[in-house]
Amino acid sequence: MSTLTNPVAPLDAAPTVKALPAKTTAEVEKILAKGKHSRTRSFLLWGGIALAFVGLAVGLVIWRMRVASAGPSYVTAAVERGDVVVTVTATGLLQALTTVEVGAEVTGKLLSVKVEANDLVTKGQVLAEIDPEQLQALADQAAAQVAQAQAGIGLAQATSKEAKLALGRARSMQLEGLLGRSDLEAATAADTRAGASLASAYAGATLASAALDSATARLEKTRILSPIDGSVLSRLVEPGQTVTAGFSTPVLFKLAQDLTQMRLNVDIDEADVGRVRDGLEASFTVEAYVGRRFPSKLLSLENEPKTTQNVVTYQAVLAVDNSERLLRPGMTCTAAILAETRVAVLTVPNAALRFAPVSKEPKQKQAGSVVSAPQHVWLLRDEVPVAVEVVVGVSDGVVTEIISGDLELGSQVIVDAVEPAT
Repeated sequence: MSTLTNPVAPLDAAPTVKALPAKTTAEVEKILAKGKHSRTRSFLLWGGIALAFVGLAVGLVIWRMRVASAGPSYVTAAVERGDVVVTVTATGLLQALTTVEVGAEVTGKLLSVKVEANDLVTKGQVLAEIDPEQLQALADQAAAQVAQAQAGIGLAQATSKEAKLALGRARSMQLEGLLGRSDLEAATAADTRAGASLASAYAGATLASAALDSATARLEKTRILSPIDGSVLSRLVEPGQTVTAGFSTPVLFKLAQDLTQMRLNVDIDEADVGRVRDGLEASFTVEAYVGRRFPSKLLSLENEPKTTQNVVTYQAVLAVDNSERLLRPGMTCTAAILAETRVAVLTVPNAALRFAPVSKEPKQKQAGSVVSAPQHVWLLRDEVPVAVEVVVGVSDGVVTEIISGDLELGSQVIVDAVEPAT
């Protein structure tokens, strides 16, 4: 039998524990001490953070309480002396003094068109020609009828003369007893008929002459002439086009008279009509020339109202000098009519008249009719707004004239209040 070299220890045998070296024990104690110090520092850090948050919250509450107790700060402006110019603003369109639409009064084909748009024309100048062939034939026919009527007059005159001679002989013979009464009556009737034929011939000649005049006039209308001195705004036809004159005259050209003088038609709101009168100076602008104002003058204010979407306006006519020929008909203009001027008067900004300090007390409702408060501005005295009653005059939309009130030049009026930020 073989012999076991590593016999198993008995179960009841106690385990053997080896002691740690002295160096290892010291290191373990050092690590434990370091962990204890780290926990202490963490506790102190979080405690400091908590105290900082508490201090911040307390400071915020104190700041809010101070802000709530503080009043608003006020923005002021000085009372100044200056000019107040009141203007009435309106928009409208530029137009020529006289605009004429030239049409055709006869029907036919256009043989030629002799002008272009923007050409200068004079009164009586030929603008276009319509084919005169048919109208020329009618004129020739009328002339022939006149000639025929003239021949008819000659024949009627000869017949009348012959009838008068026959009547004279018949009367002589009847007196001598050589002619019966019936024959005299026949001669008298023949003379009467001859006179009537002559009158008819004259009437026919007059009728033929009138027809000739009409045909000649229509023939002349094949040449379309300019009725005014001016310029051609637009040409609406081309050579070879057929025009038909019916119940409405076809427009061939639009002419404008002397564009160096124009007019501006603007619509004045009914609220501003009381400020506008004839002869006021004005100026206007157009989009084509930014920054430039053109002078004008109010010629008239019409009485007929125009209502558009429940807005009532009245048309005003302004004179415009266009010597530079910069302006064109149809341009949209914004006009400023100089309605009133106050020179060297006390003025305050309009914001001062709108300002009112906010009252923290609840408003009391009053029974009965509401009475409007007097006009006033607010001065800042000892950091407290004080109301000053004033009588105001005209306003230009930025500043308002002060007619009377306890205000002096340089006084600081409140225009706004700025609430403290929370």
